[in-house]
Amino acid sequence: MKVRLEHANICVTDMSVMIKFLQTAFPEFRVRGEGGSQKGVKWLHIGTDDTYIALQQANKDAVSDWTPYSGRPGVNHLAYEVDDVDSVRDRLLANGFKETTVPNSHQYRKRVYFNDPEGNDWEFIQYFSSDPAKRNDYETPDS
Repeated sequence: MKVRLEHANICVTDMSVMIKFLQTAFPEFRVRGEGGSQKGVKWLHIGTDDTYIALQQANKDAVSDWTPYSGRPGVNHLAYEVDDVDSVRDRLLANGFKETTVPNSHQYRKRVYFNDPEGNDWEFIQYFSSDPAKRNDYETPDS
């Protein structure tokens, strides 16, 4: 069985800033569809024909602020493989988004991390080998 993530669904307070973040990282992303649920909650799908992020308008305040990597249950980050991680980084920095990249250096991959305006962390990774053994090398630590 072949498996791939088709989409993720994120509840957000400000759809317009999330659209800006996603289209800055991925200029090829477009709003594929949008509407409202039976309860009147606005939603939209932004992505390509093959993958997308579903954004749902929050209609309640957060019980508490989510902090990735805090040890509490929840999503620490979403990761996308990209062809040119430096271009993604340059676009996001030029548009004022906050980089959260931890030091990492590996001969077969490069990763950068950014917070979106909602406080979610996103990883962008570029691989320098098509060999799965090299791409998934955990013996050589990312320093």
